[in-house]
Amino acid sequence: MNEQYIYQADLSDLIGLKPQRVVSLVPSMTESLFDLNMGDRLVAVTDYCEHPADKVAHLPKVGGTKNPNIKQIIALKPDLVIMNQEENRLADAEALSNAGIRIWVTHPRTVAEAINMLWDMVGIFDETSMVPRIQHIDRVYDMMALAAESQPRLKTFVPIWRDPWMTFNRDTYIHDLLYHLGAENVFADRMRQFPLKADLGQAEPLPSDDPRVSERDVRYPRVSLEEIVSAQPELILLPTEPYAFSESDVEIFSALDIPAVHYQNIYVVDGSLLTWHGTRIAQALRELPPILDEARNKIYPTENGVFE
Repeated sequence: MNEQYIYQADLSDLIGLKPQRVVSLVPSMTESLFDLNMGDRLVAVTDYCEHPADKVAHLPKVGGTKNPNIKQIIALKPDLVIMNQEENRLADAEALSNAGIRIWVTHPRTVAEAINMLWDMVGIFDETSMVPRIQHIDRVYDMMALAAESQPRLKTFVPIWRDPWMTFNRDTYIHDLLYHLGAENVFADRMRQFPLKADLGQAEPLPSDDPRVSERDVRYPRVSLEEIVSAQPELILLPTEPYAFSESDVEIFSALDIPAVHYQNIYVVDGSLLTWHGTRIAQALRELPPILDEARNKIYPTENGVFE
C-alpha cells in the first residue's frame, strides 16, 4: 500500500457533517450503519456489502471494493463516501476527492481504534441515540481484555490464505483482537519478504530499502508448513474469509506434529468475526472467547475455575 494513502486522523471537517447521501465501499461499515440506525442515509454500496441482507438487497451496487464504478458514484452526488485503506484503492480515493466528493478513509489496526471509529461515526452523523450501544461494546471489550490477562495465552496460528499459506503479523487488527482475547500469534514478528521464494525461505530477500519493496505491505507473510510446525501452535483457527476455509481443510494439518493437532484444537470460524471492524466487534466478543476457552481447557485443565 502506498504510504501516502493513510487514514484520516483529523476528522474536523467531517464531524457534525450529518451526511444524508452516503456511499459505502466498505462491507463492515455498511453493516455498522444499519446496526446504528443510520442505514437510511445510504444511496449505494458495493457488490460485497451483504449484511444486513434484507436491507442491502434494495440498494444500488457500484461494483467491487477494488473496482468501484467511479462515474456511477459521482452521478449519485453523495455528500460522503466511506472507504478503507486496505479494502479500497488509492486511485479511487483520489478520483473521488478530485471530483469534489468528501471521503472518509478508515484504517483501524486495533480493536480500540475500531471502537473509536464507531465513535467517529456517531460524531459525523450526529446520531447520539447510539451512544449506549457503543458504550456497551467498549465495556465488554475492556472486560474481555482484562480476563485474558489472567489466563495462559494460547500459541495460535490463523491462515488467511493457502497455496501458499498466508498469515498476519502484529501490525494488524486481527492480531490485536486475538491478543486481547488471550491468543498469542505465533507469527507476530514475521515480516513479509520479497520475492515469494524469499518469503518461503527458498531465496535471499530483497533489502528493505529496495524501491521494489519500500512501499509494499509487509504485514501479511507467506509461510511454509515447516514454519508452522516449528512455531508449535496450540490452536489453529481457520476463518471462512478471505479464503473460504472449511472442515475439509482441517485434514491438511492432521499429519503435523503440533499441539493443535494433539489436543484437537483446530476450529473453523466465521472469518468476519476476525476481520470486520465495526459493530460486528460485539458478535466477535460473544462468539470467539468460548472457542478459546474450550481450546485452553484441553491444554490447561482448570479446577474450580483456576488454571492448574
